[in-house]
Amino acid sequence: MSIKVDILHQVMKQRGENMLPLERQNRIKELVFERINMKISELSKELDVSEMTVHRDLKSLIDEGFVVKTFGGITLAQKYHKRQDVSTTNNCIICHHHITERLSYRLILHHHHVESLCCAHCGLIRQHQLGEEVMQAFCHDFLRHTTISATIAWYVMGTSVDIHCCQPQVLTFERREEAEKFVKGFGGQLLTFTEATRRLMNHMTGSDGSGTRCQNHDTSG
Repeated sequence: MSIKVDILHQVMKQRGENMLPLERQNRIKELVFERINMKISELSKELDVSEMTVHRDLKSLIDEGFVVKTFGGITLAQKYHKRQDVSTTNNCIICHHHITERLSYRLILHHHHVESLCCAHCGLIRQHQLGEEVMQAFCHDFLRHTTISATIAWYVMGTSVDIHCCQPQVLTFERREEAEKFVKGFGGQLLTFTEATRRLMNHMTGSDGSGTRCQNHDTSG
């Protein structure tokens, strides 16, 4: 049994090592943004890579000031932590709805500013407005409630499940297979980040042929 476990562990390690450094760094950002403090050993386990690889991946994040080294680990830089605390107490900058953590969509901008939106609907609109000002974007997996990078998430638009937020509703998923199963059960369209942004902006301006245009969102920026 121990031999099988060791083999499985080695396979998982190889998968982590085969990820691009940028992919691992984005995952580290997601984890630290969610947990604030993490040990090197925890990151090694989460990423399925050696601690030496983690140290290499952290160098650029430390240099850019996103994280700070601590004894045996790292912590989210205070400038991001403070902004996060302030922004999450506010209403959505787009629609002014109250922001709940489960549906929230966060944008990390230049000059260490963090904006929080009530849902992926408003998050995609705001990210489109800000363009290159956005350094990183995070959302939450609708089923698992884990933090994920918005640019690699899967989006379900137009589902029958009512989350009591902005229309058309946009739900986010980390795994495509789970999003596909959700669509089979509750309807909607499965889209990538780029497709979801384009579809949403067309709908908001009324250029998608639906004949409707949202009156509560300003898409001009």
